[in-house]
Amino acid sequence: MFKKILSTLLIIGSTVASITCAESTGSGSKHPLIIAHRGASAYLPEHTLEAKAMAYAMRPDYIEQDLVLSKDNHLIVMHDIYLDSTTNVADVFPGRAREDGHYYTIDFTLEELKKLQVSEAFTMGENGPQAKYPNRFPLWKSSFQLSTFEEELELIQGLNKSLGYEIGIYPEIKKPYFHHWEGRDIAAEALQTLKEYGYTDKQQKVFLQCFDAEELQRIKFELMPALGLDLSLVQLIAATSWGEKLVEVDGTLQNYDYDWMLERGGLRKIANYADGIGPWYPMLIEIEDGQPRANNVVRRAHQRDLQVHPYTFRADPAQLPEQFESFNQFLHFAAYQLRVDGIFTDQPDQAVNYLSRPRPRKAEY
Repeated sequence: MFKKILSTLLIIGSTVASITCAESTGSGSKHPLIIAHRGASAYLPEHTLEAKAMAYAMRPDYIEQDLVLSKDNHLIVMHDIYLDSTTNVADVFPGRAREDGHYYTIDFTLEELKKLQVSEAFTMGENGPQAKYPNRFPLWKSSFQLSTFEEELELIQGLNKSLGYEIGIYPEIKKPYFHHWEGRDIAAEALQTLKEYGYTDKQQKVFLQCFDAEELQRIKFELMPALGLDLSLVQLIAATSWGEKLVEVDGTLQNYDYDWMLERGGLRKIANYADGIGPWYPMLIEIEDGQPRANNVVRRAHQRDLQVHPYTFRADPAQLPEQFESFNQFLHFAAYQLRVDGIFTDQPDQAVNYLSRPRPRKAEY
């Protein structure tokens, strides 16, 4: 089944890419890096190998992998430490949820995880699962499963060899604080795997990202030197209220405070251990008289030699910021007004198609 889907996607995608994905010729301009967010996640269930194959055919610069650990220490490519919102785990393994009601990936072996069906992201409503993005791939159709980091690396490296492209990887270590609580060192596991697959320094096309500043510093100053690695690191920036990291303060768990990262001196501190930042795109924008304009974050980051790769650019009508009339207008603003160095997008084909054109004298939407 997967081989048939992969073959079809590559034929279709390569045809599309040959039409739309000319490099920026004739203009002398360099467009932002295009990072396929969880693969071609607007078109197929996120982080499945099928979504990565389709993304590859769209010719982005990088493809993202979110990483969590299984019970038997395999790196699993999925967005959350929970299985609840993208798999049928509750049907296959009833009674395996923890007291908080969540099914944790780390409580299941790889053999068990391979028994699960993966679907488009959903939330549970009164009438059962409801698609998070209603106009995307239908829930529970076709057949998709979870994959390991090794399986995905072999897919991308294999396609790089067979097609002659050089598409990079952009792994994220998910919630290292949680894995430490469970007695696991996910950062060390990820770095060891990267080394085994030949990703050793900044000459390879790899960015390693994380929301955890202290873990990134540990990676930079402890783990990578011990393994002889020197990879490009990206500090992801969240809103404090999201709870991307929990810390213990006076015996209680609290959300880690991310505000310092964009305050005075924050980017200077980040530049001591990272090569770039990955902010939520609204963090780069201010609204004046109803119109978006760049604030000073990108400029300040560039003064510190930090790349800026904001997330997540989505073309779905309900996800498009109200200040923009089209996805192309949104992309144009990011590339030529914000002047970011890369973008995470669920629609890598549309981003490649627009941003790989010679820069227009006037915005073409």
